[in-house]
Amino acid sequence: MTNLPSRPPSRRLRSLDTFRGISLVIMVFVNYGGGRYWFFRHSSWNGLTVADLVFPWFVFIMGTSITLSINSMLREGTSRSSLLRKVLWRSTQLFLIGVFIINPNYCLGPLSLDSLRIPGVLQRLAWSYLIVAGLDLLVARGHLDILTNDAWWSPALDILLYWPAWLCVLLLEIVWLCLTFLLPVPGCPTGYLGPGGIGDMGHHANCTGGAAAYIDRWLLGEKHIYQTPSSRVIYATQMPYDPEGVLGSINSVLMAFLGLQAGKILLHYRDVPTNVISRFLIWGLFLGAISAVLTECSTDRGFIPVNKNLWSLSYVTTLACFAFVLLVLVYYTIDVKKWWSGAPFYYPGMNSILVYVGHEVFEGYFPFSWRMANSQSHTEHLVQNVVSTSLWVFISYILYRKKIFWKI
Repeated sequence: MTNLPSRPPSRRLRSLDTFRGISLVIMVFVNYGGGRYWFFRHSSWNGLTVADLVFPWFVFIMGTSITLSINSMLREGTSRSSLLRKVLWRSTQLFLIGVFIINPNYCLGPLSLDSLRIPGVLQRLAWSYLIVAGLDLLVARGHLDILTNDAWWSPALDILLYWPAWLCVLLLEIVWLCLTFLLPVPGCPTGYLGPGGIGDMGHHANCTGGAAAYIDRWLLGEKHIYQTPSSRVIYATQMPYDPEGVLGSINSVLMAFLGLQAGKILLHYRDVPTNVISRFLIWGLFLGAISAVLTECSTDRGFIPVNKNLWSLSYVTTLACFAFVLLVLVYYTIDVKKWWSGAPFYYPGMNSILVYVGHEVFEGYFPFSWRMANSQSHTEHLVQNVVSTSLWVFISYILYRKKIFWKI
């Protein structure tokens, strides 16, 4: 995150931190159990629940922040080589924290290297940040003119100015499509996108995730990926499958890059909020239309169903559509009309890494967790999860007041 050009140096867009905070608070609540309600659990395979919304939004707003941060540092005279070193170091830190600190196997022994899960949330953030920030460093401009509507091609100028980065992302997406639908997977239909197990009448029991799972097993090893996927609940799958695997990380780059595009819009049309809002809505409509075509407006039919486990293309376009619309709402109410300060979501949004790492590390400790009188009660789970999530919001507020922020 950084300052916008032509605004006071200390001014931040509160809407971006609020957007990040909304995503983070829901993520913490979901990770703590979401009251054990089904709509706060990840979808077993195709489809969406509330739990499936927040991680892509976090990736999206990270892309937006990359735009603003790199532009700010370039204007201050920081060299691109120096920025690239910072990007590499930050990506490395995120990856290592994800592997060695936020890892479900850390309690099995010293590092538990034999079964250490390599993919994960922070690992995917690290990868997406590295690729998207690297692409932006190739094309970012230190001086940005405010774009006008004088020429017929001007509505697309914020894309045309950065065409090499767009070309790289489109090539990555072609790679995803080719690997997903053309890579032969032993014992499975080519292009299989199903859950395996008892799904599809049990004909492809060991094919969970198709090419995505095959690539993970080949590159990382079966013991180094997630062992209890959400597909096991309904489809009784026996194969390990990682929702943060290698192939899906290509589409997380696309999600972050769409967030980067939102940042370009904020920079180029910074003095005309109506242009910012209209472009956000156009992007939302465009991505929603792509989702409708890919899914045929259904859960299981269509060319590419919405699937969080696979991070399918339609999943990214659908969640990016939602992200643009939500960003319009928070941008308009917070930064344009100033009807809302962004509280309380603004505070965890300002300390997102600390809150995410903290809630994972201290999940099983009091006061974030305690023994319940009736572990089958939705009410008790809901109270515990609301209290624990609220505590992290309160902690982030105290840290904000004391001006303590964990930056990596």
